[in-house]
Order: sequence, then structure tokens, then C-alpha cells
Amino acid sequence: MSLPKLRIGHIEVDIPIIQGGMGVGISWENLAGAVAREGAVGVVSAVGTGYRHPDLVKRDRFGRPINSENTHNAEALKRIIRDAKEISGGNGAIGVNILAAITDYGRVARDAAQAGADLIISGAGLPLSLPQYVEGYKVALVPIVSSARALRLICKTWKRKYNRLPDAVILEGPKSGGHQGFKYEDCFKEEYQLENLLPSVLEEAKRWGDIPVIVAGGVWSYEDIKWYIERGAAGVQMATRFVATHECDAPLIYKEVVLNAKEEDIILLKSPVGYPLRVIKTPFIERLLAGVNGWNGCVSNCVTPCKRGEEAKKVGFCIADRLGAAWLGNYEEGIFIIGANGHRLKRQGIISVKELLEILTGKRPDPTLEPVKLPK
Repeated sequence: MSLPKLRIGHIEVDIPIIQGGMGVGISWENLAGAVAREGAVGVVSAVGTGYRHPDLVKRDRFGRPINSENTHNAEALKRIIRDAKEISGGNGAIGVNILAAITDYGRVARDAAQAGADLIISGAGLPLSLPQYVEGYKVALVPIVSSARALRLICKTWKRKYNRLPDAVILEGPKSGGHQGFKYEDCFKEEYQLENLLPSVLEEAKRWGDIPVIVAGGVWSYEDIKWYIERGAAGVQMATRFVATHECDAPLIYKEVVLNAKEEDIILLKSPVGYPLRVIKTPFIERLLAGVNGWNGCVSNCVTPCKRGEEAKKVGFCIADRLGAAWLGNYEEGIFIIGANGHRLKRQGIISVKELLEILTGKRPDPTLEPVKLPK
């Protein structure tokens, strides 16, 4: 089966794969640009862009950007988008992932639109006001949802207030890396798994004019992609597999941590953002689980639900600090995010984006899959 093209609003790409946005510093210009160059959708993360271009921002003595205007820096994001587009050579598309929970959400959305992002993807909360921030810009809008009910609310709100509907929607199940759109206990229930959520979301999307539905959260292989497309999905979003590529912007230590992760090392934590967070068990996580509070005060004011550190203090860590530490290569103090299937990556090792996309489109065998055992 050859995979169909992916159409999102005014965008059309040859490969129906969106590389998921990963912050801080896992998907910036090098990864997103390389993915787009091969004909898919590359996505840069708008979170913590001050870490990418520290020369542009005000930092404390530990190198942490101070306040939201420096943490989610406008000029740094614009540079990242510009550089990603240059790397892409005009192929594919370049999107920006913006957490709906970040401080200065509207300003960051406008920054992305002004910089020429082809699309904005937004989750970790419902992006009910997103269209107002990008009015007048030619940018496709793609909310992330975890249910048909969430899609219905977004469509009703956008239609009533802005006379606009999503150009596509991403349905994300509870096996993704990072923040989950489910309660902790629901992440493990059968009815909340991606394959069981898809039919109702497809039905809701049709009610609003056949909005393309893209699936995410545990999608791993070419076989998975085919399975979901055959059942009505327009494409898939995948993130974890792209960490183990040469072009991924993460430091080598991050890639090594991911490649060495065992299945039992991948766990869910409570996050200052207010959602379960899937991470790898590392020295800081071990200390956190043992009851050590690793919060060091609020410097970045990165997400509004945290209330300037109140929630971070309760859960024992600042998400911006710990993701920033991982980007800076600090194994002892960083938080390293991964999807539920990330333990499979050790069979693949680090490869190029081109090789990975050839695997995901069925042109190469997949080294991460168990070989089929033939009867004797």
C-alpha cells in the first residue's frame, strides 16, 4: 500500500506523517527542517526557545531564561522557523507546536504566524481562542484533542466567535510522550485507547465538514500507519521515533538515555501543567519518587496552570527547569520525555530522518519490530 498525500487547509505534503513537536529543544530547526525536506510535516516546539538562542535573552546565573518573554522568546522562535524552512529547501511543511497552557500563549501564536509557520498545532489544554491571535495570516490551525466532545467544543466555539473551523484535528491517545490529555487512571483503560477513540472523533469531524483527523500517541510502524489510514485517518503524528535520528536537535546524552530505556523505566508523573507526564526514570526522577522535592523557585513563569511555581512546588519540580537541564545535557538533573513504546528504539539505534521515513513508508524493513517466527 502506498500512503496517500496529506492535505491540511492550503498545505499538501507527499508523506502523511507529522513529526510531533518536542520541547525543550528536541525538535527545533534541524529535525523539523530535515523531516520537511523529505516531504512530510516537520514541527518545531515553541516551548523554551530562549534556550536555543541564549544570546537573545535575559538569563539567571544558572543559564535559565527569566520570565516568559525570554523563556518563550519571539525572536528565537522566528530564527528557528526561518532556519527550518531553509533546511527544508521548500519541501514539505513547517509547523509550530504551542502548548495551550503556556504563559503568553496568544503572543507566541502570533509570533509563529508572523514568522511564516505553515501550520500551528496546539494541545495540553483546549486552544479555544487560537484563531483570534492569527487573524490575517495564512496559517493552518490544528488543535489536539483526546475526545469527540473536545472537538465539538472547539468547533462550536471557533465557529461562533471567529467563523472558522480547524483545518485538521489531531486525536492523541494516552501512549504519547509528554503530557497526556487524560486523568492518570484513564490512561490505562481500554475505552480511552487511541483505536477505540477514533470512530467517535471521525464521526464528529464529519459533522463539521469532514475535518481531516490525524492520529497520534503510540503510532509506531508502517503497519500502524496503514491500519489507521484504512480506518479513516488522514495521517499520523509521531514523535518518539524521531528522537533517535542524527538530525534531532536533542544532545547526544538525551538520545543515549532514550536508546537505553527499558519498558519498566517509562512512567507517568504528575506535572505542574496539571496533566500526567510520561518520562524516563533517571536519577532526578528516582529522587523525586523517593520524596525529594527538587523545586528551586520559579524563574521562567512558563505555564499559567503552575501559578508562578505554586503547582511546581507541590509536585516537586519546575517543568521548564528540568526540560532545560535535559537540553543542556544534564543527565543527573534533567527530565527526559518518551512515548510508551520508546523502549523499542534500542533495536534501531540512531539513523537519519531519510532512513526513518523510508521505514515508516514501507520502503525499508523496520528493525524495531519483532521478527515473525515461522512454524518449523
